[in-house]
Amino acid sequence: MSGIDVGEELGARAAQARALSLLRIRSRALAVAILPAAVAVVLFAAGAQGHLAGPAWDTVRWTVLGVAVVVLVVTVLVAVSVARARPAMSPTVPVPEEGAPDLYRLVRDLADRLDVPAPSAIALTPDCDSWLEDRTHRALRRGGAAAAEAGDAAPVLVIGSPFLWWMRVAELRAVLAPVVAGTGPSAHPDIAAARRFVRGLDASIADAAAPGRGAVRGAPLAFAGWVSRLLLRACRDHAAEMERGVAAAASMRAQTVDHGLRIAAQEQVGLAYAGWDRLLTRVALPAWRMGRWPSRLDAGVVSALTELSRRDRLADGFALRLGERPACDLLEEPGVADEAASLLAARLFHGGPAESGPGWAPVDWQQYPDEVVDRKWRTEAARLHRVLDTLGVPRASAADPAVPTLARVMEHLSGSGGPGGPGEELAAGIGAAVAREEAATPGHGGPEHGGPGHGGPVPGAAEDPLDLWGPGPLPLFPLQPPRTGTELLADHVAAMVCCAAVDTAGAAPGLDWLDGPALLVGGERRADLATPVLSLVEDGDPDPLLSWLAEVGVRSDKPVRLV
Repeated sequence: MSGIDVGEELGARAAQARALSLLRIRSRALAVAILPAAVAVVLFAAGAQGHLAGPAWDTVRWTVLGVAVVVLVVTVLVAVSVARARPAMSPTVPVPEEGAPDLYRLVRDLADRLDVPAPSAIALTPDCDSWLEDRTHRALRRGGAAAAEAGDAAPVLVIGSPFLWWMRVAELRAVLAPVVAGTGPSAHPDIAAARRFVRGLDASIADAAAPGRGAVRGAPLAFAGWVSRLLLRACRDHAAEMERGVAAAASMRAQTVDHGLRIAAQEQVGLAYAGWDRLLTRVALPAWRMGRWPSRLDAGVVSALTELSRRDRLADGFALRLGERPACDLLEEPGVADEAASLLAARLFHGGPAESGPGWAPVDWQQYPDEVVDRKWRTEAARLHRVLDTLGVPRASAADPAVPTLARVMEHLSGSGGPGGPGEELAAGIGAAVAREEAATPGHGGPEHGGPGHGGPVPGAAEDPLDLWGPGPLPLFPLQPPRTGTELLADHVAAMVCCAAVDTAGAAPGLDWLDGPALLVGGERRADLATPVLSLVEDGDPDPLLSWLAEVGVRSDKPVRLV
């Protein structure tokens, strides 16, 4: 037996041992529940045979019987609550086989090479991760598509959508090998039963914590959640060790497939994660805040990582690698899948609506500078001047005092004396204005907006009747904490400067794949605006910004077009 086989066997045995420990916990809990009933049976049997006679023993017998009945009723209620509780499911974009026959063929060939069951279906997630997800719980067996999926014991393979666009086909196969290999341990009856037990406990706890329960229904659910929490606490270490054993066994089994390529593929995983994170936080988030959602996020990952490779001078074979077949070619309509994953990303990371609407429209990369960057700058500049108006700040000393100018902003902030002066008051006003506008825009813009929904399926997918989101608020994974008033003020002042540069110095809005909205002067990006703006906002010092404006040729006394 080879070292790989030995490692796989050890991992599988460790996982099975922990699974048995979990099942023993379940058995012991059941034994404790039926213990009063067993004692009652013994007492009544002894009484029937003439033993333990007398009024005192009769009282004991009926007391124990009453306790046994109560315990059994409570046990049944808890068991039903755990069995009926709906486990959490990851929000994904379903990929039907007719929409990606080549991808399904690759996964099945991989399963054959690994000698494990093939996943029952494939779905995409807008994140840089891949995993197997069991969707066979009885609570999910509603609707035709769900019932058909749940009827297959094999789990669903969830693939990170950025991988499909950034990785080549061979790299994707190497990355998916240890994931697909996990279907082998998942098919073991003890491991499957232990996982169902743990998921049921977790779902029962979540069900008990859900708001909106009345007192009549809430009390039993709360008790069931308390019991489930006790059991889950006892199971936690065993469950973690079981999953480690499963992962170890799957990893060792996958060593036989594309072993040499897996190291290079894992490097691409880290690179894809870096590019995806920058794209979401620097590029997508400003668009989402403007009520627009980029419809080709995954394609943008390629552009972002290409730009990153150009700046950091990555591997020499980078260009040659991009000449190979991308994994997204395994989809019949990659553009439609990208759009569905992009909308789901907006739901997960920002809390936007489930569908496009008047205030929530898709935007492609060619439209991004004009429809997102320019609009963002002018919206923020207009908000800045509105707050100045509410504070009673006079217009700058220009020929026409009614027009908005950059000079007005600079004169106010340069006289603030830094933190603690009128600059702080302006920052607080902008923060309050942003909060009011977000609260008045239902459907997107923050975790308090947006109703249940899910990303649309790629063509050919049956409508998914499952509510994958549950009762929790959106976004599920916010990208950034709320911005402080000073950060908002700096953003608004920089937006005003950019508007003045566009209107008076011939600059243009642009898109930087790694840093998002960019100011182009003479076709080149100016990335040196942040420091002089912070000097003005934080210290009340206008000199660095005045020097920057003179270098670019911006007239601060000229009117600026706002929205």
